[in-house]
Amino acid sequence: MADWSFNLIADMKNPKLVLFRSDLAAVIRDKYPKSNHHFLVLPWENINTVYQLSLKHVTLLRDMYDLAMKSIQNTRVKLEYFKIGFHMRPSMNRLHLHVISKDFRGAGLKRIRHWTHFNTAFFMPYQDVLDELLEHGTIIARSTAYIEKLLSAPLLCNQCDFQTTEIEQIVRHLRNFH
Repeated sequence: MADWSFNLIADMKNPKLVLFRSDLAAVIRDKYPKSNHHFLVLPWENINTVYQLSLKHVTLLRDMYDLAMKSIQNTRVKLEYFKIGFHMRPSMNRLHLHVISKDFRGAGLKRIRHWTHFNTAFFMPYQDVLDELLEHGTIIARSTAYIEKLLSAPLLCNQCDFQTTEIEQIVRHLRNFH
């Protein structure tokens, strides 16, 4: 597994990195956190994207959500200060549910895509994914053109009306926000 895109699979198998686990999934910290609190919930089953989910995975998704809640409770930060969801086109192998605080003050927030992956519709909220799966039996693939449009959007602050095209400006803005 020399390819970096498989690192999550190795990490979730390392007992020293696992924060919580169940029979269906495990929680690890994101190694390159984009926020003060950034966790990943990964299934043991080999599923790479939300588009591979079917109705047989509803129990798995609910278990992953329960682990996400456990991770949040462990931070002692209120649930409303978190986002929980999946990326439309993940860069890492193995499906992973992001559990991320909305402060976006993590050391890993360095590129425009780090912002747009979490602060546009590219970030698919957990409940939306579950609802779509229950309604359609699958997650409908989004077009490449749509995904590229989301990823090239201006950087809009998730806490006020500030807008920029520079990652350094949004990072500085968020550090000075409250």
